[in-house]
Amino acid sequence: MTTSTPVPEQRQTDVPVDSPDATVETVETVETPADPPIPTGHDMPRAVSMLVFLRDRGIFLLWILLVVVFAFWCAPYFFTVSNALLVANAAALTAIFAAGVGIGVMTGVLDLSLPGTAAIAACVCGWLLKHGTPTWLALVAGLACGVVVGIANGLITIRGFNPIIVTIGSLSVLTGLAAVVAGGYTFPGLTQLTFMGTARYFNVPAPVYIVAVVFLVGTVFLTRTREGIRLMAVGGNAEAVRRSGIHSDRYKVLGFVISGLLGALGGLVTTAVVSEANPGASPAIIFTALTAVALAGVALTGGRGSLPRVLVGALILATISNGLTIRGVQPYWATVTTGLLLLGSLLLERIIQSSVSNRLMATANLSVHQKRV
Repeated sequence: MTTSTPVPEQRQTDVPVDSPDATVETVETVETPADPPIPTGHDMPRAVSMLVFLRDRGIFLLWILLVVVFAFWCAPYFFTVSNALLVANAAALTAIFAAGVGIGVMTGVLDLSLPGTAAIAACVCGWLLKHGTPTWLALVAGLACGVVVGIANGLITIRGFNPIIVTIGSLSVLTGLAAVVAGGYTFPGLTQLTFMGTARYFNVPAPVYIVAVVFLVGTVFLTRTREGIRLMAVGGNAEAVRRSGIHSDRYKVLGFVISGLLGALGGLVTTAVVSEANPGASPAIIFTALTAVALAGVALTGGRGSLPRVLVGALILATISNGLTIRGVQPYWATVTTGLLLLGSLLLERIIQSSVSNRLMATANLSVHQKRV
């Protein structure tokens, strides 16, 4: 068979059956003019990659846009180093709790007991400090409370109970236990924790350093270690992980433990900032943390998310509150704006996800059913 460029059209000529050469096929090659380029779907991946980039990096663009808008609207007070440190410090507490919620969600569970975990950790630490316990030991005891709560939540959940119901029950129990430890009062004057609360190092507030360490270690753990990658896999499809021979329940418990540990850390940092351990579990903690996680585009079904995006989500909340405060806008408008941003981000996530799915399906169809010449 002979070929030529452009791609030849092949015509098969059959030999009569009664011919001696009946078993031989001859192929006649006839050149035809080249047809116009036919869409093959090769341009689609670029559009898909842009949509995926917008989905995964859109929150960074949103934060930059907010900073630019407030820099002009709140000039000259907003775009300064001192105000940037205020924003970072204000975002620190939200970021710690959001990291706990985010890692739990990535693992496939939603831990709503974080306010109670923070309260019991703070009260245990405060009680120990008031009774002369060394500061480091009181802090370790407070963090241990978070680990114990995480193990308890995890072990109950893997028995087949709904994690949301379990953690709501834990929230109630922990709030009551914190009140019991504190005797219904607070532990004021905890100046031993100033070093991790109101202290500044190189003019940067101490909580900012704590957040930097938490997110750096957490990101490396989730993306560069075997245990972290398996943790994310369990959040995406626990049954598939189990069938591959991995003990998925163990990683679910690990997700609860990490979430509880970060909740306890958030409670201790809050205590250090205000120099007081309060047994009251504020529901605002879980609300702001969930908002930051949702803004970050973390899939509530688990298996997909990014801690750096969660950090930017916390910074967005702090930036909005700070900018509106500088302009003298009532604080409740910050709540309204945050809610609108949250709804907008969920709608955008849905639109982008549908668009990506449709384009990928179109690409596959064009590739499979591509016209041959």
